[in-house]
Amino acid sequence: MLENNVYHKKKRKKRKLNYPRIIIFLIVLGIIIWRISFLLSNRYSSNDFNINDSSASDAVALEDTTINLTAIGDIMCHGPNYKAAYNSTNNTYDFSPFFKNISKHTSNADITIGNLETTFAGADRGYSGYPTFNSPAELGQAIKDIGVDVLGTANNHCMDKGYSGLANTLDTLDQLGLSHMGTSRSEEEQNTVLVKNVKGINIAFLAFTYGTNGITIPSDKSYSVNLIDKELILNQINKAKELNVDIICVNMHWGIEYQTTPNSEQKELADFLFENGVDIILGSHPHVLQPMQKRVVTLEDGSTKDGFVIYSLGNFISNQTDINTQDTIILNLQITKSGTTGKISIDNVDYIPVYCYNKGSSAKNRYELIDLKQSISSYENGTTQISQSLYNTFKSAIQRIDKVVNSLE
Repeated sequence: MLENNVYHKKKRKKRKLNYPRIIIFLIVLGIIIWRISFLLSNRYSSNDFNINDSSASDAVALEDTTINLTAIGDIMCHGPNYKAAYNSTNNTYDFSPFFKNISKHTSNADITIGNLETTFAGADRGYSGYPTFNSPAELGQAIKDIGVDVLGTANNHCMDKGYSGLANTLDTLDQLGLSHMGTSRSEEEQNTVLVKNVKGINIAFLAFTYGTNGITIPSDKSYSVNLIDKELILNQINKAKELNVDIICVNMHWGIEYQTTPNSEQKELADFLFENGVDIILGSHPHVLQPMQKRVVTLEDGSTKDGFVIYSLGNFISNQTDINTQDTIILNLQITKSGTTGKISIDNVDYIPVYCYNKGSSAKNRYELIDLKQSISSYENGTTQISQSLYNTFKSAIQRIDKVVNSLE
């Protein structure tokens, strides 16, 4: 038996350990343990957030976003306006003196909108004022230089130089880097809603006009002008909604010239726009100011939202001198998007009263937009020198402005 046991011990082979595999296994295990501890320490750190951590994205989403939207009235250019801007030394036009007193108010906004009530049909067509406008492109450059971002081009003067003038106006605005809405060079362009992202808030811009002063829109280019037609308006509002925008802002060229109160058609159209999802309505055409109004709009589903309308912003720049036509404002809307609900609120509405001062044909820098509050305050403090008569003119203008724009509140 002893011999037999010894025999079996000799025959049994000794199993060898596979050290390389064990070492690899331990290394991989160590890496896994280190990675898990690293992720856990980062997830629960009080100072850092993992970008994939839902709690981090929730914290960002809770932040509200506030922007300042500014709007100005009709940018016109009568014959005396562009003649006053002409420099015969180098055969150029400089409109910047018109705006030097108020540019800080338009350039400081997050986005600024205006109504271009002239064409840039080109120098070869000859510059002209009323009744068929064609202005130097330098006016567009001056408007851009004061911070204007978006221009409505649907108005009764957009076809003053025909379809080619309309198309050249849009080409010029594109070259200047100014966005535009309301007129188009193709059906595709008409069906493309202008959307601007302002600090994370997406705003859709639309524009419509009551007509084109009887100038025929070519039948094969019916897309070129957005007319006030409820079917077209609804179609474009719905296109904006499909883009999931936060705000829909509409320029409406409507109303009766030189009337400081909106007519029944304007009021009915404003209701129609609000009921169908528009948030902000900026009116033009009367060449004088009309009232503004902030509303709480009730939608079909019973929900409510803020809405704002100003029925007319009046002239911004022009050569008109009839009562009220030199009075205007720079409108400011403070708008907030809730980080938790995404709901838009119009938190504050204010304005800068402005007067388009015409110094006369022999004056240097004939036209200046006057910040009325600043000029009146400077006169009363003795820090500026204007005549008593001009001071009285400015005082009367600011009283008219305040009375008109607040008459619906």
